[in-house]
Order: sequence, then C-alpha cells, then structure tokens
Amino acid sequence: MKKFEIVDHTADVGLIAYGATREDVFINAATGMFSLITDLDRTNPSHRQEISIVADDFEELLITWLNELLYYFDAENLIFCRFEIVLLNRERLEGVAWGETVDLSRHEIKTAIKAATYHQIRLRKEEGGYSARIILDI
Repeated sequence: MKKFEIVDHTADVGLIAYGATREDVFINAATGMFSLITDLDRTNPSHRQEISIVADDFEELLITWLNELLYYFDAENLIFCRFEIVLLNRERLEGVAWGETVDLSRHEIKTAIKAATYHQIRLRKEEGGYSARIILDI
C-alpha cells in the first residue's frame, strides 16, 4: 500500500495520505508534507520532539498535527523525518517527531509550506484502511 501521493491543486499542493489505521494516516501525512520540504533521506532523526494536541475531531487533529510540526520547522528550524503516534482518539493526539536542525549544506528546501488548511479536508475509512486529503498552502 502506498503511503501518500501528491496531487495538483491550483496555487497550493494537495496531499493524500493512506494507512491501515488512522495513526498510519497521520504519520504518512507528516512524512508526505516534509518530503515536499526536503529530501528526508538526508535528514537524521537525532532530535526528539514530543507533540500533544487537542481538537474537536479527527480532521481537526490532523490539520493541527501538521501545523504544529510546521511551527517547529518555522520557529525552531527543525526538519522532521520520522513520526510516531503514541495516542490518538477523537479529541487528543500524543505523538513524537524525530529530526534535526536544518543544515542548508545538506537540506535543500524544495517547497515552502505555509500551513495545512481546512480547505477540502477529508479523512475517511475505506476498504482496507483510511485515507486523508489535505491541501497545503504554499
């Protein structure tokens, strides 16, 4: 099963994440988003960042998760390459992201992502698992 795919969207970037579980979808969405930013194979998981968020539903949790990760990228210059969801229910997410400080000698920034948006957000159960569609503002 593919983990994610990038889809064209006018002036933005669409991302569809897949997984056997909702947790997998959240991980694959984060991986897909950061793969747009830089080559993840050149990123070392030497820094551990715990993430704890609350929201009203799974779709809001997904957008908040992605935007929280972007906050650490923008504000603390951290690029992430590995993710774990420790707890996920309808109102709470506890996760961990591993990465390192951006080093422009190794990390070419390919796409500047401003935010994950609520525009056309969709997280649903499908045959064989789950998928989520997210539009990223670039």
